[in-house]
Amino acid sequence: MHWPFCTSKCPYCDFNSHVRADGIDEPRFLAALQRELRYQASLSGPRVVTSIFLGGGTPSLMQPATVAGILDCVAACWSVPPDTEITLEANPGSVEADRFAGYRAAGVTRVSLGVQSLRDDALRALGRRHTVAEAKAALDVARRTFDRFSFDLIYARPGQTIDEWRAELKDALVLAGSHLSLYQLTIEPGTRFADLAAAGRLAVPQAEYAARLYEETQELAAAAGLPAYEISNHAAPGEECRHNLLYWRYGEYVGAGPGAHGRLFVGARRHHTAIERVPERWLSHVEARGHGLTENAPLSAAEQADEALLMGLRLEEGLDLGRLNHISGLRPRGVAIEALIAEGLLARAGVGRIKATARGRLLLNEVVLRLSRNLAPATQ
Repeated sequence: MHWPFCTSKCPYCDFNSHVRADGIDEPRFLAALQRELRYQASLSGPRVVTSIFLGGGTPSLMQPATVAGILDCVAACWSVPPDTEITLEANPGSVEADRFAGYRAAGVTRVSLGVQSLRDDALRALGRRHTVAEAKAALDVARRTFDRFSFDLIYARPGQTIDEWRAELKDALVLAGSHLSLYQLTIEPGTRFADLAAAGRLAVPQAEYAARLYEETQELAAAAGLPAYEISNHAAPGEECRHNLLYWRYGEYVGAGPGAHGRLFVGARRHHTAIERVPERWLSHVEARGHGLTENAPLSAAEQADEALLMGLRLEEGLDLGRLNHISGLRPRGVAIEALIAEGLLARAGVGRIKATARGRLLLNEVVLRLSRNLAPATQ
């Protein structure tokens, strides 16, 4: 579920987020989200929901009653067992933290906080509107309110030294619960940071230095009991985010709300779905025809194999080649796999499984590209 509104646009962000100074008509947007969910249910047929993720944008700008209305609609459309993981992304400002009890009452079981840094100067540079003190206060509220919580940090920031990141990460690991997301800063096209970088006014770490920061991150988090289960996500055993695991394991999911994407079997074929990004345009589409879909098309075997490779090799558990073949009818040729193993970029991860090595994760796009170019039916 995508709630695309923010109070301001962060200079590094290329997500589908929009600032609306005049406010949002929440009841109208809620009614449209509910209508789109009902349409998606007509495509999927009866299903069991294993997880719900309220992402954004900034979902914590929603009133708890709006969240409750969304979750009630999901439960009316599909079967939602009591142990379903229900995550809400939140900014750690005091206004949002004051709503946590209401979100818990609405059915949210897990909150993910966009802290991004534990240094006030870095927060200002990243365009964040909260302080470190507010972030720590929000984490305290989250710890008291929810059984499970997580927060995000961004590293490889302009001018950041290894010693500075090591100190910041150690502080974060003290504050963390059972899950922590640690992302390298990337300069995305169309963002303010991209404009600054193009003008020579923003310098980010070179690839080798960023790799050293990544390696330091893996070592410190693992030593603190939060090993990486995915390139940027760390958790105690059994505390991984189930919703994100479903993406990386190439499962099925419904996307609803402006800019959302989905991967859903419609009949016997896996479809890619995409939804109109501009909130007001999405709203008019849903009110006119019941949904905001701009794409709803079957994926080819090669497209499914490419996506499954890209997602699965991000995971520490790796990729099940038998399942890849079941999904797409394709698998990488053995000679391509063996070549990557010989180069130290891939490793066997049990019978019929492969995984990226530590070095392979740093070169993952290249690894996936080489495997994709060597896909063939399993009989070849």
